Amino acid sequence: MLRVLLCIPLVLLYTIVLGVPAVSAGLVDRSGRLPHAVCRLWSRLLLRTCGVRVLVSGETGASPGPAVYAANHGSALDIPILFGYLPVDFRVIHKRSLYFIPVVGWFLYVAGHIGIDRANPFRARKSLEAAADRIRAGTNVVVFPEGTRSAGEAVQAFKRGSFVLALNAGVPVVPVSLVGVKKVIPRGVFTLRPGTVGLCVHPEVPTAGRGVEAAQALAEEVRKIVVRGCEEAVA
Repeated sequence: MLRVLLCIPLVLLYTIVLGVPAVSAGLVDRSGRLPHAVCRLWSRLLLRTCGVRVLVSGETGASPGPAVYAANHGSALDIPILFGYLPVDFRVIHKRSLYFIPVVGWFLYVAGHIGIDRANPFRARKSLEAAADRIRAGTNVVVFPEGTRSAGEAVQAFKRGSFVLALNAGVPVVPVSLVGVKKVIPRGVFTLRPGTVGLCVHPEVPTAGRGVEAAQALAEEVRKIVVRGCEEAVA
């Protein structure tokens, strides 16, 4: 608890000091690469300040083309871990309501991240169609197919929506295992403690020749890879 209380002022400082340049960079660089680089720095500073070390393994070279990166989701640290250490430039799919959060929401908007209005099925579908177009044009996208943070260490079932997106875009899915995160943040931010987590990038799973009807089978295939990566790291 004491470490968390000491970290909070520094994290707020990083957010203010780097958040404004990140938003400004997004206004100047519409490709989103420059604000992504600033966010990478913010994420690494945050994790180091909190005493969290990240070990990256697996396919650490960028995929030769755009892809959908599918990761398990167990904590609030998952976002800075991915922004700080996933070795590709990417955009995240998120709730549009996050746009109303000062600095963070502004960054998501100007940096080209993909907001989904989950309360409006028509707008949500249009947003996903636009996302598929952007992926085909070369944008990597990170998704959390569980849909929400899992309460325990077990990886929950993967929902098919993220995989419909990959199939519609005609790009592979890259499974990503986030390992040991629950050990450093077991029950929320105020239980954060120093430790080491892993980020394992697996070989891509191709979608060529598969129709949208294969989305559920693809979801289950990718989930098995993510789970295996988590279990092998612990063994």
